[in-house]
Amino acid sequence: MFNHRLVFQILGLMLLIEGLFMWLCIPVSMLFRDHELVPLGASGLISIFSGGMIWLFTRKASKVLSARDGFLIVSIGWILFSIFGSLPYILSGEISSFTDAFFETISGFTTTGASILNEIEILPHGLLFWRSLTQWLGGMGIIVMSLAILPLIGVGGMQLFVAEVPGPAPDKLHPRIKETAKRLWAIYIIFTFAETLLLWAGGMDLFDSVCHSFTTMATGGYSTKTASLAYWDSPFIHYVVVIFMFLAGTNFTLSYFALHLNFKKVWKNEEFRYYASFVLGFTILLTLILSATEIQTGEESFRHSLFQVVSIITTTGFVTFDYLSWIPLVGIILFMLMFFGGSAGSTGGGIKILRIVLLLKNSSMELKRLIHPNAVIPVRFNKNAVSPDILNNVFAFVSFYILTMIIGVIVMASMGYDLGTSFGSVAATLGNIGPGIGLVGPVENYAHIPIFGKWFLSFLMLIGRLELFTVLILFSPGFWKK
Repeated sequence: MFNHRLVFQILGLMLLIEGLFMWLCIPVSMLFRDHELVPLGASGLISIFSGGMIWLFTRKASKVLSARDGFLIVSIGWILFSIFGSLPYILSGEISSFTDAFFETISGFTTTGASILNEIEILPHGLLFWRSLTQWLGGMGIIVMSLAILPLIGVGGMQLFVAEVPGPAPDKLHPRIKETAKRLWAIYIIFTFAETLLLWAGGMDLFDSVCHSFTTMATGGYSTKTASLAYWDSPFIHYVVVIFMFLAGTNFTLSYFALHLNFKKVWKNEEFRYYASFVLGFTILLTLILSATEIQTGEESFRHSLFQVVSIITTTGFVTFDYLSWIPLVGIILFMLMFFGGSAGSTGGGIKILRIVLLLKNSSMELKRLIHPNAVIPVRFNKNAVSPDILNNVFAFVSFYILTMIIGVIVMASMGYDLGTSFGSVAATLGNIGPGIGLVGPVENYAHIPIFGKWFLSFLMLIGRLELFTVLILFSPGFWKK
């Protein structure tokens, strides 16, 4: 039924990779002389040794990978990564509680950006770099990265790609999954490098530029400063981050075409046009509201409106201003945007623009069918008829998403939180956004959440990052039957 040896072999390989990335933080620690060499070195060694031993004892596994194996690897892999990724925080003593360390780490790998840290600046540079690196790795998906090397051990990785890549229908840039993974990561690295240079040129120091580029392209939102991007009162820096948040929320397949100067193919994509229209429309709306109420005026109102709209709709979670200090209408609009998400095939979380568009289109078609009951009126996307199977999948996903939201709000409210905080914490973690509303707003954090609440929200981050079905299918009795 399951190829257990192969499952463990791939998980062991993933731990090896994680340990090597931990060791990348050692030179940073040495450069800033923050005395975290031993915790980082030991954490990397534990991960490499554990992964190596698992791989050694399973190296003769059959190389046949089923869809069930793929779901299992992705779900367990994210949990394992978060457990071992917590070690640098725990061994250094910077986060002594395992619950808090796990929460911070899974928030990183799922690119949520919800934090329990009250003073981020006091973390040593080596740990700050690891914190940002967890989001960069989680953004495109450590599974996708592993796909590039899985063929070396004789394993095809399409099952993992389908289970991990966000969106209803992952696009392949190349018939071979290994080449697809390589090209996706090449785009990811190019954008990260370009943003780093621009932020550095705009006045950020190199360390902060690298860390923010990591978390921008991951649509993660971890910052090296407690005040997030509000720490830098620089329009240039804010606009640079906006551009790359927008790119990160775009389908990476379209980014591939854009880099090859095929802009016509980008604009012909209906999802991209809706995505750009939503960003532009809500930015204009917020700008008008802020200007009319004289909260902010001129370029500043436009910049902060644009920044918060892009940050939330892409599920990045950076902030340049405490949006809850604006009038309640603005908070309601931004809360609504938490359910949008980026494009399918992007690093963003949430429901995704594609699903929202298909829901809107199908609702419109239903009205037409009521008027013309005998007419055959298909839902079309990019001028192609959408199959009923895809529509059913979209309806099921949105239904599960709403049901999970309702259950989550009830759970958080049962712990004594008000309705705003309950909705805010669940929407922000399930949508992988980070800051929410209420007591988990843009200038607050999750330190006050009780232990059970942190584990529950960690679970929401996981299922949100892996698009519900990948994790929830493990709770189905039929999944474990032959």
